[in-house]
Formats: sequence, structure tokens, C-alpha cells
Amino acid sequence: MGKNRQKPSLNIVIPVYNEEEDLAKGVVTLHDYLRRHLTDFVWEITIVDNASTDRTADIAKNLAKTYAHIRAERLSQKGRGRAVKYAWGKSMTDFVAYMDVDLSTDLKHFPSLVRHLQHGYDVAIGSRNAKSARVYGRNILRTITSKAYIFLIKCIFFVHFTDAQCGFKAMTRGTVLKLLPHVLDDEWFFDTEILILAEKVGLTIFEEPVTWVDNPGSTVRVWKTALGDLMGLFRLVITRPWKTI
Repeated sequence: MGKNRQKPSLNIVIPVYNEEEDLAKGVVTLHDYLRRHLTDFVWEITIVDNASTDRTADIAKNLAKTYAHIRAERLSQKGRGRAVKYAWGKSMTDFVAYMDVDLSTDLKHFPSLVRHLQHGYDVAIGSRNAKSARVYGRNILRTITSKAYIFLIKCIFFVHFTDAQCGFKAMTRGTVLKLLPHVLDDEWFFDTEILILAEKVGLTIFEEPVTWVDNPGSTVRVWKTALGDLMGLFRLVITRPWKTI
């Protein structure tokens, strides 16, 4: 990342767990898209394997050997939040982002995220609940739980963002340095926690209405994740960590 320092730098993190079937396709698709559509950035993709038990780690290493702009990391513990925090915390780029390896969110929205960071926003996120968003294939259970969850967050914390859990987010390095030490969750609540903290301390959040297609092979366990989210919300109500930031 030492060359072309006149260009802004960007690190896109892909957290993965047992994704041997989708990893290569997703990362190569992202790589090729960035090469065509983000030429005014110096960018890199960091795959973070968090304790996969299949061939994910080997595939990630092979991708890193094949492509100069891809790096591979491996953690010994599970957790999407842990993977993102690890990579963002190490990154020295001007901007950081993360997205899910299945590319459920259409990549055409990604340039808008980073452009809005360039124009002064602290955080930029994809939203499936914004007015012009398009969501396909999501079952009724996930639709209901997602909308109920964001309604609950708004009622408790008086925040304005409309989607906490879409795996399509970007932030400035300054935002990461400010917030990351105060984000405790290492799993799925990580997204919600960092957004609540961001809004509570007065940082600006841009929402991009996205086109999103559900991945029927997703390994997310709705009820287990929901329980973790509720416990996380309760912790924030009690501790109010934004008061010390």
C-alpha cells in the first residue's frame, strides 16, 4: 500500500467460517469488480477465516498467493465481529469496509458507500429497509424479526438508522480508532453495537438503499442470533458506553 499514496486507501474485510463452497467465487467476483469500478482507490481485500473446520483457510491462502490485492488471515476463535474487529484494528488504510462473502448485497452499491465517506460521512451502510431498497428471497420469519429488531432499537436508543444487520458497511479510519476499543461483542451483535455507539457520539451515518438477495444456504441461526442481540441491547442499556467516548 506504499505506492499511489495520492489515492485514498481502502481495506475490504471478508469474514468467513466454513465457506469453502462460496469463498473463491465471491472473493474473485469482488476483486474483479473493484479492479473495474474503484480505480481511484488503492484497495486490498482481507479474508479473515475465523476457526473454519473445512478447506476455507487453504482456499484463502491460495487466493492470497494468486492475487496481489488479496490477503488472508486466520483466527483460532469463531465470531464475525471478532474477525472484523481484528482486521479493522490492524488496518492502516484511510477507509475500511466489510461485506459477506456470498455478496447478497449487489456490489453496484459499494462505490456509493466509499464516496460518501470521502465526502465527509463517518459511517456508510447498506440498508434493506430504506424506501427504495429491493429485497428478494427473504422468508417471512427473517423479515418479521429484522423489522421488529430495528423497531426495538429505535424505541430504546432513539437512533435513526434503518438496518443494523446488513453485511455491507464502511467507515473512516478515524471512526474505527474512536469506536472499536469500546465495542465488546465478537459475534453478530457487533454491527448493532458499533452503529449505536456511532450515532450516540454524534458521528454521521449514510444509508445506501440496496438490492439484496437472500442466500438460502446461510448458516445464521435466527433464534440464537436474536437471543445474543437482545442480551447485547440489555448490556448497552445498563452500561451506556457512549458516555465515556
